[in-house]
Amino acid sequence: MSAWETVIGLEIHAQLATRSKIFSGAATAYGAAPNTQACLVDLGYPGVLPVLNAEAVRMAVRFGLAIGARIARQSVFARKNYFYPDLPKGYQISQYELPIVAAGSIDIVLEDGSVKRIGVTRAHLEEDAGKSLHEGLGALTGIDLNRAGTPLIEIVSEPEMRSAKEAVAYMKKVHTLVRYLEICDGNMQEGSFRCDANVSVRPLGSDQFGTRAEIKNINSFRYVEKAIQYEVARQIELIESGGKVIQETRLYDPDRGETRSMRSKEEANDYRYFPDPDLLPLELDEADIEAIRAGLPELPDAKASRFVSQYGLSAYDAGVLTASRDLADYYEAVVHAVPQQPKLAANWVMGDLAAVLNKEGLEIGSGRLPAERLAGLLVRIADQTLSGKLAKEVFESMWSSGQSADAVIEAKGLKQITDTSAIEQAIEAVMAKNPAQLAEYRGGKDKLFGFFVGQVMKATQGKANPAQLNDLLKKKLSG
Repeated sequence: MSAWETVIGLEIHAQLATRSKIFSGAATAYGAAPNTQACLVDLGYPGVLPVLNAEAVRMAVRFGLAIGARIARQSVFARKNYFYPDLPKGYQISQYELPIVAAGSIDIVLEDGSVKRIGVTRAHLEEDAGKSLHEGLGALTGIDLNRAGTPLIEIVSEPEMRSAKEAVAYMKKVHTLVRYLEICDGNMQEGSFRCDANVSVRPLGSDQFGTRAEIKNINSFRYVEKAIQYEVARQIELIESGGKVIQETRLYDPDRGETRSMRSKEEANDYRYFPDPDLLPLELDEADIEAIRAGLPELPDAKASRFVSQYGLSAYDAGVLTASRDLADYYEAVVHAVPQQPKLAANWVMGDLAAVLNKEGLEIGSGRLPAERLAGLLVRIADQTLSGKLAKEVFESMWSSGQSADAVIEAKGLKQITDTSAIEQAIEAVMAKNPAQLAEYRGGKDKLFGFFVGQVMKATQGKANPAQLNDLLKKKLSG
């Protein structure tokens, strides 16, 4: 593969978090019984007219401003004509020549830590189609039109990604961004965040694009990576064996780990785009745009930079902690309670807390362990009430019982021993019980130091302050 270069562009479809559809008042809530959230406008009945959802427009502008894009003062809705069973009108209302957002960019961090800027060609508003149902229907196909008319923003990148990992990094960055902006819930299992990947290969050093294949409707970061890797290998093998790549739409089969042909790819003119006669051009004025700009939150890159400068974190730690807005807010709430321990807070949030959340499939904001309660544990580590080992035991009890750190420490008698005389007494008792090992240590067998540490910890039930124990033990053993 070293003789070939991969070229990837992504079209990401993010479902906007409005309560009603983009051109009707029907609800957008997920999980309703089939065809219970589709009104006459969604179904394309004669005589009905679409009415644009202003909140969907504001959300699209928020995204455009966040990526430094050009916001069109006038954009136009078009009819994209094609025929599927789940497209009741026989066309989809979208934007084509004049989208609401154009010419932005998104920065991604590569594996070597360098930053690469990916251009965003456009981001346009459109309505979603319905959904074909196959499970449990035998040889029949059902149609659920609840999703028809749901507002989407389609985010189209430049073909500037050169590996599957870059594509995943870009998709994750967009996913983070739309959730920060609160314009999309990012739920990939429910289909509210998905992408089409345009993949081609060309000889290394060539400036001509190869023929691309489009892999449709991928709703998993892992599947995006695997689908692209398979497709790249398929195209290279095809070309090297004397064949030609044809422009087509393909689907990724996760069970087989392969892409398969769906249909030959239509060109834009096959869709017969023309301005929708039922919708006037969308016009925005400067006051509207500036009001939206004023309401933007602190964005992920800016927040990560602040975490580095304000809390002294590494760029990696800052990137992890700002990957979601809820996670960043949680971390800052912990640090607010223990302002002298930003690194300790980062380690616990990214380590023990993240591990137990992942194990139980919970989000950071589940409420199982509020930030102030975790901060209470860190206070006891910082003031040496708890050693690191005891802190983990306390954390497990806090998680299972819902009690505070102080309540667990009191109930289990887990307070760390920091009294010098008590630790010295334990050391002297261990030395007295192990004269042979003491003689060997003093004879030069330094490795036995760990043995004595373990014995004293056992004698104190793991409660001796480790730093104090090490210092005192060295003095006693050398005497």
